[in-house]
Amino acid sequence: MGARRLEVELTARGLRVANPDAPRCCEAAPLPSDLITCRFRPDDGGRAWFYTSWNEPIAEADRIVEATTFILGYLAGRGAESSR
Repeated sequence: MGARRLEVELTARGLRVANPDAPRCCEAAPLPSDLITCRFRPDDGGRAWFYTSWNEPIAEADRIVEATTFILGYLAGRGAESSR
């Protein structure tokens, strides 16, 4: 994601991803960002999935390209499909 100009930081809680090029929304959130986590998804046979900080599933953990595409669109302010 760094190649896409996103700021990425691995923390003890997950992967913090921020988009410094996206419009800011307010002083409380000066940079569009989210904390991405990986955990098992019970309704998908217990497979590992990436999730947003709002517990929205992003993609299976082995689908890195799909997860990256979702996060790029999400942090660009275009929203993302929630058909997962």
